[in-house]
Order: sequence, then structure tokens, then C-alpha cells
Amino acid sequence: YYGFPILIKESCKFSRYQLISFLEENNVQTRPLFAGNLADQPGLRKMPKKISRINSLKLNRKLVCLTTYSKPIAKLLDNHCDIILVGDSVATAFYGMKDTKSISLNTIINHSVAVRKGAKKSTVVVDMPINTYKNLEVAKRNVREVFKRTKCDAVKLESNGKNFKIIKKLVELGYPIMGHVGFTPQNKKKFKPQGLKKIEEKKLIKESLEIERAGAFSLVLECIAEKTSKKITNITKIPTIGIGSSKFCNGQILVTDDLIGISGFKPKFVKKYVNLKQILNKTFAKFKTDVISQKFPSRKNSFIWKI
Repeated sequence: YYGFPILIKESCKFSRYQLISFLEENNVQTRPLFAGNLADQPGLRKMPKKISRINSLKLNRKLVCLTTYSKPIAKLLDNHCDIILVGDSVATAFYGMKDTKSISLNTIINHSVAVRKGAKKSTVVVDMPINTYKNLEVAKRNVREVFKRTKCDAVKLESNGKNFKIIKKLVELGYPIMGHVGFTPQNKKKFKPQGLKKIEEKKLIKESLEIERAGAFSLVLECIAEKTSKKITNITKIPTIGIGSSKFCNGQILVTDDLIGISGFKPKFVKKYVNLKQILNKTFAKFKTDVISQKFPSRKNSFIWKI
């Protein structure tokens, strides 16, 4: 194996990021800093192209990630996102369930099939619902089914502080796994920010390192104190993706419905970029007016019988 240092001059017509993107897209692995055994670098392990690209971006730029459950939104996100997550948040955001614990694997799979049709460039990650990976045999069966039916790039498993061996075995079987620590809705009954105390910080760091050692390619940090999330990001070699866990993570993810203002959910960590709910209300009111006043459909919207 060979490694080559490359220096980009200020006079170059392309940026470092443009060069890195070009090389990664052509299956040439890059590292902004290299030390140790070249043959043992993550990029040289048997890792799918999209997954190795996500892994390589940890020190290059911030990762952009959002959720969706449909083909039309996936097509839009595909132009902007590194990762599209088909989250178990579909339970609350789409189906109006009280939490994410009631969503079935088959429902997640159906939404993931739709998302895959719209997402061609982004890395598609599927959330594994609660109890679908409670032991190794169940996990292997369900993860195999998800990859077979959805053609996704990876799946996400929430950490319960004990399922590291399950992650390790799934990775050994060739399935890319995204980890998830902090506030894990499948394992916690009540919302509470994590890592605010020294003992919690120590536990989260240990948990994150265990997930990394198990072979996960990235790690979601949910609602973790800024200081703690920064430490985890600096200590781990895999990218961290934050939701309510500070700007120091390697990337950020939000539920799209929260970001565009249609979910009605307004937690502290969400920034609403547009009030789509207001825009849609005006649109529906206009349609109602046009129907009642018989302005719609007009002849332009009708099929006319020509004699």
C-alpha cells in the first residue's frame, strides 16, 4: 500500500474539498492526517464506497443529515444531504403515535423502499425499531431482511449499553452499522439531556468507544451536553452526528418535519427554517375558495369534447 501527501496551492482553481470529493468518488481513500499502519486504516478495510466516504469526512467538513419517509422529499434531500435517515420518528411525525415504540419493522421497510427510490447519491440509513435487534439471532434475521428489501446503505441501532457484541457481529457479517448514544428513545421512558454530570460523561465516552470498537462507521449523539459531546467527538475516530448535542459534532441531523415547521414539535435543539404549516394553510384555503366559487376547475383543467 502507498500513501501520497498532496499540497493544494492557493492559486489552484479547485479547493481541497473538491479534490477530496473527486478522489473519494473514484474510490481513492484520503486522510487529512495519517499516522500508524497504512494497511489498518479504515479506508482500506472492506467498506462500501458510500460508507467509507462518510467515514473519511470526519476531519474534512461537517456532515449534513436529515430524516424523511417518502420518495418526493428524499429526491429533494438527495441534493443536499450526506445521509438520509429513515427514522423510527416516522411513528410520531407521520402516524401520530405517542412515541416511537409502536412502529413495526414492516412499516419502516415500506417507507425505506420509497426513500431509496428518491435518494440516489445520499447514504440511506434505516432505523431499526425497538425489539428488532434484542438478541443476535433476531438482529441477523431482521437486518438481513431490511437490506434485502430496501437496498439501503446502512442501519442504525440504539445502544442500550450492552449490545456491542450484536453490533460487532453484524459488522463482521458485512452490514454497515450506525450507533446511537445519549437520549435513546427506545430505551428511555422520559426525556432528559444526557452527560450533564461527570459520571454520565464517563459512561457515555466508554459506551461510544465500545461502539467504535465494535465496528460502527458513525455515531449519533442525541441531547448530550456540549462539553461531553465535544470530548466524544475528539476521542472517537468515527464521525459523530449530533441532534441537540452542540456544534462540535462532526455533523448534524434533524427530523425534517420539525425543521420545516409542520410537526408542531418545538424542542430547544430545533431551528425552524420555514413555517411550511402557514404556507400550506394559505394554499388549502385558496383551493377551498376556488372550489366553492367554481373558479376551479376551469376549462384549462378540463377535458373538452371536440366534435
